[in-house]
Amino acid sequence: MNANESLITKFYTAFANADAKTMSECYHPKVHFIDPAFGLLKEDQVSKMWEMSLLKSKGNIKIEFSNVKADDSSGSARWIATYNFSKTNRKVVNSIYAEFVFQDGLIIKHTDSFDVWKWSKQAFGITGYLLGWTGFFHDKIQKQALLSLKKFQQSK
Repeated sequence: MNANESLITKFYTAFANADAKTMSECYHPKVHFIDPAFGLLKEDQVSKMWEMSLLKSKGNIKIEFSNVKADDSSGSARWIATYNFSKTNRKVVNSIYAEFVFQDGLIIKHTDSFDVWKWSKQAFGITGYLLGWTGFFHDKIQKQALLSLKKFQQSK
């Protein structure tokens, strides 16, 4: 296992152990994170998003990861998050593909991709099934996620 594969493994092991501090230590201070739920987050927002997600899960999140691959500049992994969505308390099993770019021995860019319609069907039931594929619904999810993050950051 090379250094960047070890870094990805450290990140997801910390995530599985609900250790937001160690997750944050894996990121470069100028990190950019992109995913369908939050869109683009930068720098401190990224660590705060993971901290908020772990706190909202109240210890009821299971993280599994596999297929960790990396070279000197980039890497990837697959991970699965199993949890109850906080707004509806519905069980979600989200399969995610992560891509990384490294700088100075840390993650400078982290991109998570997943099927938003599949996620929304699990999280919102019939509403997610009917609307989860639409741009309108994606925008609504992202606005709500960003609002939650903003409130979380202000409370800290």
